[in-house]
Amino acid sequence: MAAPSPGYSITVRVESPPEPTAIARLSVVVAKAGGAITALDVAESHPTMLVVDVSCNASDVAHAEAITAAIDALDGFIVRKVSDRTFLMHLGGKIEVTPKIELKHRDDLSRAYTPGVARVCLVIAENPADARRLTIKRNTVAVVTDGSAVLGLGNIGPAAALPVMEGKAALFKRFAGVDAWPVCLDTQDADDIVQIVKAIAPVYGGINLEDISAPRCFEIERRLRAELDIPVFHDDQHGTAIVVLAALINALRVVDKDIDDVQIVVSGTGAAGSAIIQLLHQQGATKIIGCDKDGAVHEAGPDDGAMRKWLIDNTNLDKRTGTLQEVLPGADVFIGVSAPNLLTGSDVAGMADTRSSSALRIQCRRSTRWRLSDMPPS
Repeated sequence: MAAPSPGYSITVRVESPPEPTAIARLSVVVAKAGGAITALDVAESHPTMLVVDVSCNASDVAHAEAITAAIDALDGFIVRKVSDRTFLMHLGGKIEVTPKIELKHRDDLSRAYTPGVARVCLVIAENPADARRLTIKRNTVAVVTDGSAVLGLGNIGPAAALPVMEGKAALFKRFAGVDAWPVCLDTQDADDIVQIVKAIAPVYGGINLEDISAPRCFEIERRLRAELDIPVFHDDQHGTAIVVLAALINALRVVDKDIDDVQIVVSGTGAAGSAIIQLLHQQGATKIIGCDKDGAVHEAGPDDGAMRKWLIDNTNLDKRTGTLQEVLPGADVFIGVSAPNLLTGSDVAGMADTRSSSALRIQCRRSTRWRLSDMPPS
């Protein structure tokens, strides 16, 4: 069973006997069921019963249900209700718009809105560059998606993508002080997306493309960067590539290896994988093999796009063929940005001899999930 995670956190409201050992019995049952208790709160106390809120992390939905059933089966205990804390966090959405100024009286309204605001509009009309100084534009980013490649969930559409885009906007604000807003588009046509983003661009200081499937994402990003005068950033490409390069630079220092010497195998040649490979290539890595669902990328097809052709010309120079498992032996670095559970401990053990250089494993979102039991002995 996977380790309990806050992503599957529940709060169970339980009627308990008013006994001194009731809370201890409750804790033991949850622990035996594999739950990780994070809080125990007595919500009500009566002569004939206690009402206790038990918050705990589970490993998945089925595990959460098993924990609840174990509590309900405990003699003298009754489960009143179960709350999924992840869904509670999302109720009503995770972000909101709040004014930066106080509107206390009519004078404030006259300056923030009519008639005073018209003067600001006329200044911007005369000099559009003043929009960066006099509006939210300079500190606002559009988080744009079509819902075609959301997390590891695939093409789930714009509405289902909205919780992720809300989360990204919250991250922008919390960690960078940047205001961001989700823009989930009900079209997956590259031309439509480019035209829509260009049309809304005057409001924003930057465009963050998110969770748009390859190969359309390459074309959309390229066209928008050429046609807009504000930064355009594709998170799945550039964001992932940057953090992978940073991790690899540090890891290579630990094992005293140079990036141009190590053999790198990348699982996944979509948006993230292709961008990672390009950035590592620019950094000096020359021994890279990209793998997709068909194995090592080694030849171009008649329908391949520009990115695929670049991979053919610049990676796997020995034109090795075979599955991921077949090209991994002897590699120094494995980077997984495709599907989970692709490798076993034996596959990892076949990487570069740890006596000469510790094999490096870099795990990204959507990548192989490692279990401690799968890892080879050190």
